[in-house]
Parts: sequence; structure tokens; C-alpha cells
Amino acid sequence: MSAVQHWEPRVITPAEAGVAPSAAGLIDYLRDRTDQGTLDQLLVEEKALVFRGFGVDPDHLDPVMDLLLPGRLAYVHGNSPRTKVGDNVYTSTEYPPEYTISMHNELSYAHSYPSRLMFFCQQAAETGGATPVVDGVRWLEALDDEITAAFADGVRYLQNLHGGMGLGKSWQDTFETSDRDEVTAFLAESAAQVEWTKDGGLRIIQLRPATIKHPVTNTEVWFNQADQWHPAGLGDETARALAQIMPAEELPQAVTLADGTPVPDAWAVQIRDRGLDSAVDVNWNSGDVLLIDNLLVGHGRRPFTGARRVLVAMSA
Repeated sequence: MSAVQHWEPRVITPAEAGVAPSAAGLIDYLRDRTDQGTLDQLLVEEKALVFRGFGVDPDHLDPVMDLLLPGRLAYVHGNSPRTKVGDNVYTSTEYPPEYTISMHNELSYAHSYPSRLMFFCQQAAETGGATPVVDGVRWLEALDDEITAAFADGVRYLQNLHGGMGLGKSWQDTFETSDRDEVTAFLAESAAQVEWTKDGGLRIIQLRPATIKHPVTNTEVWFNQADQWHPAGLGDETARALAQIMPAEELPQAVTLADGTPVPDAWAVQIRDRGLDSAVDVNWNSGDVLLIDNLLVGHGRRPFTGARRVLVAMSA
């Protein structure tokens, strides 16, 4: 059994940090590590950090984020339903609570993706609601050789974004603007194929890698959303329902191999299931903060009951 299989996030408590069990104590700890330049190193080494027992609340969240996420990014070109609740701070997702959200690296389908993600648990769920995290090396090693070989040339993503009414997200919500020129300029940097449709929608085709190497560790990891963009990754019933509505190329999002060859249903299911099976759950306490290296670690969400509020922010 490899060391990768034993990986889990590093939990840092006030006692370990040697500071008061408060948001102010966490801020002092983070400021010291930032000044010393050791926080970046710690995150790369541990891949994910859970700050627990500091009792962070919304009133003290901004100074914590300023230290963890210098230069916060907007969720531009994101495909998950979210609500913006602050300065580049969002609800983590608004998918119905009864569903599992499979593992993924944030914006791995886009030409520009964050290197860090921070999650803040304002209110833990009554039951469930963990955020599973998966080591990208372990996920890659868990897949059959046939699949990794087929994805060697990358992943072809197709997005159909409506102009205000339709299935899925609108392009206005996706890019946080109603200015078509601004969207066109943004996508011009991505080498994507872009088409504004007659009904006011936007069609985007992008070729992206299936794996990447971390710029510091040179570690190769699984880094794509092929299973999430594939109908089979949503479950048999959902896949059948979508197939009855429209062909795959007309869905809000679809995926193929780099040369346009369809991805077999069984492959999408294997990628989804082995990512989830390889994950470690971060079970939330209200006030917890989770920081992850978005290149090294994928994340998802377990089903839950009761009210749950987890916020997310990201940085380059």
C-alpha cells in the first residue's frame, strides 16, 4: 500500500498552533506563517489544511481570507450554481442536498483555474454534508490504464449557455456580465472555439489536458471534469431523462475525447466512482476553514439534511 493511499488533510488546532482559540488567534498564526513564507510550503506539502477550533464567524472571515487567498478571484466561467455573497465569496454550491457532488478540481475545464480554494463552514448540516477531498495522484492511479491512455491527448468540452432562458446556466451568470464583448475578449485568451447563436446563446468548445503536473512538486495528477460533464456521471435515471430531451451536443455541457470520440458511459462512471472511493471526508464543524491546493486535490460534497451553509473563495 503506497503512502498516497494514507493521505488525509492536515488538521491544525489552536493548541497545535500555539494561539488563542479564536479568529484573532488564527489570524495571528496565519500572519506569522505568511511573513515567514512558510504557509505556501506547508500547503504544498500537506495538500489540504483544516483550521479547526478557532470559531471563525462571518464578521472575521475577510481578514482570514486576505491571508489565505491573496488576490481573490471571481468565479468567472464557473458551471456550478452559486450565489455571490461578498467580495468574490460565493455559496459553495446550490445543488439539491440529497445529491452527491462528485470529485473535481475547480475550473479544470477552463483555460484559467485557481491554485487555491478556501471553504468556510458557517453552519454545519444536521446530518451529512461532508466535503470529500481526493489526492489527485491517488485518483489517477485508481483508474484503469485503458482510460488514462485514451485521455492522453486531453478532453474536449462543449458548453451551451443560454441567453437568459433555458436549461442550465446563462452566459450572463457564467461570466458575471451582460457585455458580449467582454465575454468574447475573455474567451479569446483561451484558444476556445466560440459561437454566438441566433437565439442569444453562447456555444464554447475547448480542448484541455486530462492530467497536469504541479508547478512546484512536478507531480502528475488527474485534473479534468470528464465525468461531471458526461450524462452517465449524473446517474442512470438522469442520463436517460437527458437523452430523451436532447442529443448530448445540445446539452448545457458535454464531453468527448480529444478527437471527438464519445466517452463510454462505463468510463465516466468509473472516473466518478473511483474518485469518490479514493476520497477522505472533511466532516464540518461550524467555524471550520479548509484550504486546499486546487491542483493537487479534488473536492466534492456528500448529501445532507437540515440547513447547511458553506462558503467558498479562490485565488490564483
